[in-house]
Amino acid sequence: MSNTISNLSNVYNFYMTTYAPKSSSPYDSHKKSELRRVYNSIVKMNKEAPIYILDTSSSSQQFAISIKENARELRNTIASLGGLDEEELLNKKVAYSSNENIATATYIGSSEQSDSAPSYDIEVERLATSQVNMGKFLPANESVGLEPDTYSFDVRIEDLNYEFQFSIKPTDTNRDVQARLSRLITNANIGISAQAVTEAGGSSYLVMESNATGVKSSMPRIFNISDNHTSRTSGAVEYFGLNYVSTLPSNAYFAVNGEERTSTSNRIALDRIYEVQLTGVSSEEGETASIGLKTDVESLTENINTLVQGYNTFLTAVSEHREDHPKSGRLFNEMSGVARVYARDLTSVGLNLNLDGTLEVDDDTLRETAMSEDAKEAFSPMKNFTNSVLRKSDQVSLDPMNYVNNIVVAYKNPGKNFASPYITSAYSGMMFNGYC
Repeated sequence: MSNTISNLSNVYNFYMTTYAPKSSSPYDSHKKSELRRVYNSIVKMNKEAPIYILDTSSSSQQFAISIKENARELRNTIASLGGLDEEELLNKKVAYSSNENIATATYIGSSEQSDSAPSYDIEVERLATSQVNMGKFLPANESVGLEPDTYSFDVRIEDLNYEFQFSIKPTDTNRDVQARLSRLITNANIGISAQAVTEAGGSSYLVMESNATGVKSSMPRIFNISDNHTSRTSGAVEYFGLNYVSTLPSNAYFAVNGEERTSTSNRIALDRIYEVQLTGVSSEEGETASIGLKTDVESLTENINTLVQGYNTFLTAVSEHREDHPKSGRLFNEMSGVARVYARDLTSVGLNLNLDGTLEVDDDTLRETAMSEDAKEAFSPMKNFTNSVLRKSDQVSLDPMNYVNNIVVAYKNPGKNFASPYITSAYSGMMFNGYC
């Protein structure tokens, strides 16, 4: 069972990283009540859904993954603008940095904390760095100097060990195997990215870099590669130089309001109010980046710009599939139709509807409306529009198969049927069935 789940996860991750955005967000974590609500929605939807034959082609799998993940991304964008509560929507405070070459900032505090949120001055002496291993320079087009066989090596990251196996064929060149190893390591998703590099002089080598940065006092390296006790033929680590560390990881050193600090990561939290990303080193002693909160008007206009960008990104992603998937046109019309319903109200606050269904922000009108005395009333339709977009994105996330090419076989008798437990697996099942 565990192998089945692992295989399905690998298939899903392949499609998602190739054909859809992949981002981590605190809004992807849910309470039990929220998960129960999603489950009940799926059961209710499947109860009345018709029986149909799915198009399980690779193109349909890509399309289903793409629209589901883009809908999730749009929902998370809306949630990040103050939460999913109607009263808090678009009210999120926005942080600023006076010097983004040193640090950028995001406000992560609550609405209650915003009234008394302090400002900080940050000076960066050194950024946290990752570990980089650089392999041996080998003639790219020459045959591998190892006997054809199945080789393996172990990668140790903290307390976890991963074994990698690969084959070398008589016709393989050094570049062929280096490229194979780079894909093998990167696609394993264990926290290391690898790349096969070819030099102009005809040599090639493998570069491996950890996704994590910084070091713990007892662990000077983030990862170690060895084939001393591996299960298959050894010798690949020495031949390709996989365990040669060209850059050791290091911690970040910085000062907050004059107080010196250190961190294993360049992403830090300040008193659970700001999330700060260190981006560069102070060019001279005393150069700082001031972190604080923007005014209400600036926060509101930035929130709306973020919303418009997320909305337009979703429409663009859907429109890319119009030629191969006719039903994507229906999804495009349904989502852009939400904007058409509110077009007049949106125009009044500075959001203009383009002919292609996307929105364009008139910054002057938007700022003027935000600074007016009746700003709250003026932006009320904006919240209604945002809630409608949110409901539509939730619907797409729940049933992306509704927009995939399929043939309806039979309709159920309305109100006199039971939930079909297997229909909920159609989305993941069509990928896993082909994989098996």
